[in-house]
Amino acid sequence: MATNRFVMKCGGSTLAALPDAFFEDLRQLQEQGAQPVIVHGGGPAINDTLGKLGIESRFVNGLRVTDEATLDVVEMVLAGRINKEIVRKLQRNGAKSIGLSGTDGNMIQAKPVANSDEVGLVGDVTAVAASLIEGIIELGYLPVIAPIGIDSTGQRYNINADTAAGAVASHLGVDTMIVVTDVPGIMRTVNGEKVVLPQVTFEDIEEMIASGEIYGGMIPKVRAAMSCLHGNVKEVLIVDGAAPQVLSRAVKEGNIGTRIRRDRYE
Repeated sequence: MATNRFVMKCGGSTLAALPDAFFEDLRQLQEQGAQPVIVHGGGPAINDTLGKLGIESRFVNGLRVTDEATLDVVEMVLAGRINKEIVRKLQRNGAKSIGLSGTDGNMIQAKPVANSDEVGLVGDVTAVAASLIEGIIELGYLPVIAPIGIDSTGQRYNINADTAAGAVASHLGVDTMIVVTDVPGIMRTVNGEKVVLPQVTFEDIEEMIASGEIYGGMIPKVRAAMSCLHGNVKEVLIVDGAAPQVLSRAVKEGNIGTRIRRDRYE
């Protein structure tokens, strides 16, 4: 990557399952001058909490149908529990971090999505207070951001974590988003063996979904990574968080996982 700053998107359940070596690698990168930013999700934990409260989880085209009661739970789980779990794990491994919600300092400004009549209080990002994030970075801390947005009236919005991560990366001027998951990348069978594809385009992905080469649970992972490509973000790198020194290799060498771009490489 061209700069020492990178934005990493990770699901809350994925982060919770990562070994301490991942966070040690992150700490070492921070000490070496890297400037990481984490934007996280937490869908399974939200579903679990809603279920315990007797609130049904419903989705339309991958977006959670969100009324005020659901939004209270989303904010409680993401900005409260998951965000602070990540911060504690980072600090336990020596990385300096601060947990924030997108509502803090109007960091993630939002408006209702186009189909808000179907999904309720789900938002699209209209602006990101990049200077606030940069200020935290300059103080030597790693920002950990929960994807809750806010508008000028103070109305909160549930923001898809992939959308939020892509918007944060774009406003920070980051070219490459790192998506940390539990798979080594997009794989293809070559001569009877599964190999990781080093780079693919949207067209390649759609062809592989149509042919059945990408199937099952990998489809939403890939589509989520594609949704991170917003604004100035040129490519998304999918990596397996459990791989040794995965972030160091991604940031310094770029020879791990699968890079997704909108169009063909030149």
